[in-house]
Amino acid sequence: MNLYETIYILKPDMDEEATKAMVERFKAIVEENGEMDTLEEWGKRKLAYPIQDYTEGYYVYMKYKADSHLPKELDRVFVITEDLLRHLIVRIEK
Repeated sequence: MNLYETIYILKPDMDEEATKAMVERFKAIVEENGEMDTLEEWGKRKLAYPIQDYTEGYYVYMKYKADSHLPKELDRVFVITEDLLRHLIVRIEK
């Protein structure tokens, strides 16, 4: 199993329930296929540059252990999620 970090940015105009549901959805994907180490909701922050006319985003950070197929599946789900502005998945070297 490898160690991964993922940061994703959700649209800031989602209501609180929808945001929590989205975070739980991605958390469940990781927990089904790996082992969650850290989940931090950084909240709304200003973006470095506008993305899809948004100047703010809701940031979430995850650190987890998983096999190499999980990042591919997570990336696939991120790409088809409309309420996601950006994401980054990084494998941490030991």
